[in-house]
Amino acid sequence: MFIQTEATPNPRTLKFLPGRDVLGKGSREYADAQAADGSPLAAALFGVDGVERVYLGGDFITITRHEGVEWPHLKPHVLAAIMDHFTTGLPAVGEAGADAEDVTDEADIAYEGEAADIVKELKELIEARVRPAVARDGGDITFHSWDHDNGVVRLNMRGSCAGCPSSTLTLKQGIENMLRHYVPEVQAVEQVV
Repeated sequence: MFIQTEATPNPRTLKFLPGRDVLGKGSREYADAQAADGSPLAAALFGVDGVERVYLGGDFITITRHEGVEWPHLKPHVLAAIMDHFTTGLPAVGEAGADAEDVTDEADIAYEGEAADIVKELKELIEARVRPAVARDGGDITFHSWDHDNGVVRLNMRGSCAGCPSSTLTLKQGIENMLRHYVPEVQAVEQVV
């Protein structure tokens, strides 16, 4: 098995491409070993000393390392854990984690009228233009909410995007400018923390 790795804009995060489906559809993020109970793959990765976060995508795995641990030391252990997992034939997410929702964390808000139309357009833009671009960097950005009165779009950032030093730049100069272009009502884009 050959596992490729790719750098991400976040220096503490690497993207691992095992050359096969990880989840196939959807994504899951695990902030610690306890959260990884429903995922044999994430649990195995948290067994590697120095792994801080695990993000499972359709065909990739994004690992964020602890501060003070360097990739030349950590990478071989992560590669071994991924290889061991896939050779066992276990699923990335077991039955306990299969019922878990895909990572979205959208606010439970009912939009009506013009606000509903804007939210629909924002979600379509994020799905078609933003998510594919950030997935190439090992991350994901999903819609959280729309503040219609103030023109503020709130987004969730996952994988390599979470905690990335350039995430503010990505939000302000990239995503905000693009959303403003297509949806003039947008005044600002913020990250949900």
